[in-house]
Amino acid sequence: MSLNRLQRSVELPEGELRIDARYGFTRLSSQVFLNGQLIASDELFFDSGYRNLEHTLVPPDSNQALKVEVGFVSWLRLGVLVRRGDDIVFESHPGRSIRFMADNRLINALPKQDPKTAAEAAERLERNKYSIYADLGLGALFFIVGKVTGDLTLAALVGAAAGLALVVIQRFVRVDLLGGFAVFGTVMLLISAAFSLAFQSEFMVQMKSTVLGLLTAALFFGDGLLRGGRYFGERMQRYMPAPIHPGRMAVGLGVLGVFSAGLNYLVAKLFSEDAWLTYTTFLDLPLTIVLAYGVFFWARAGAKSEASIEL
Repeated sequence: MSLNRLQRSVELPEGELRIDARYGFTRLSSQVFLNGQLIASDELFFDSGYRNLEHTLVPPDSNQALKVEVGFVSWLRLGVLVRRGDDIVFESHPGRSIRFMADNRLINALPKQDPKTAAEAAERLERNKYSIYADLGLGALFFIVGKVTGDLTLAALVGAAAGLALVVIQRFVRVDLLGGFAVFGTVMLLISAAFSLAFQSEFMVQMKSTVLGLLTAALFFGDGLLRGGRYFGERMQRYMPAPIHPGRMAVGLGVLGVFSAGLNYLVAKLFSEDAWLTYTTFLDLPLTIVLAYGVFFWARAGAKSEASIEL
């Protein structure tokens, strides 16, 4: 059975009660069936704040309600609890609290959005998940080729070739593999491939992220300062869970690009090639995501300020 899905059946005097619950990156959902008929369902978007899903049922020919509660019993595993009044009728994981997540202080301290905004963010992530998978796949390919062959130049060329192959594949599939930056992404891949071919040096391959990062940062700064973010800033809006100021977003991403380029340079200069390869594959992306959240909140504050001025 899948780790992110829970299916349980309970025999009751009223018939068979079946619970089907599952979760993904953005949501938790549950359905309750009695004798094969759907009688209750609920859905939670995690960005709106976590809660257990609870269903109160009054089966036919019964004067006492059943309460079905679905929640996490660990960080990854779902559980279900069925009560009739104060009596437990069924417990999927005896001895383990179904409120593991609901009572977790860290989860409760996370920022929350209104349900409508959270639903829109979930739909946006669902729409763009294939481009995220493609980015992660390209990073993993670079790491694997670099580790297996020990040749960073070859790894860079293979990565660039795989990226260009995605551009070709995009013409034949409906899902978005390039994240709305088709033209920009293609140009950067061509520059990346040319860089790898021009500089047949392990160290220069390590410096590619710094050089291209500074080039990208300059483009972001130009878009943000001169054009108000009408290219990069507005395209980034499709990934954001709330309205943003496109100019601020572009400038913020420029600052992030300079920081990332500088950090890549320091890691390459101060540490071994193997340590750099581990950093660029496993540490660079999480760090970038955390800093990008800071850029997002700054850009979001700009959008709020504009909205208040218009009012």
